[in-house]
Amino acid sequence: MVKPVRRVVTGHDKDGKAVVISDSDAENVVVSEHPPGGRTNLWRTDATPANFGGERDEADAEFTTEPLPNGVNFRINEFPPASDAEVANLDPEKAFGAVGSAHLVVPGARHPFMHVTDTVDFAIILEGEIDMLLDEEDVHLRAGDVVIQRGTAHAWANRYTEICRIAFVLIDGVDETGRKRAQ
Repeated sequence: MVKPVRRVVTGHDKDGKAVVISDSDAENVVVSEHPPGGRTNLWRTDATPANFGGERDEADAEFTTEPLPNGVNFRINEFPPASDAEVANLDPEKAFGAVGSAHLVVPGARHPFMHVTDTVDFAIILEGEIDMLLDEEDVHLRAGDVVIQRGTAHAWANRYTEICRIAFVLIDGVDETGRKRAQ
């Protein structure tokens, strides 16, 4: 079960005053068994600058790994503990394919779930600990640590005893030449 996330969304009333539009547990929760874990999709935008008006709840939309062009995805992912041997028996193409992202998997990488996105990602470790795997190094992260990923190949490995929860903000991006790589 994915830990509930209280989501408070503000907006404006008919007189332009700031008000709470909704205050409840986030409902766009995706649970995966391959690999085990889950994510709570909290909000997305489809343009920059982002539209902060309107009535539509952007968390109700279908989320993919990467945001829409010029957009942002905001979610919390849960990574349960799993040994390297357990992960080796999983199918990354199936896992990423379930969210339309099989093309992001890096073939022949040192970890089966190594992937690369055309995004700048802000990751905040909320609970637990996890290893971020890059092409040739591992970085151990604990609650309170922050990662800024800039279109790098990476994987997440929770080799510890507790669930790790990470808040992610993924921002659509391009490389230094202005092109996308992962498409």
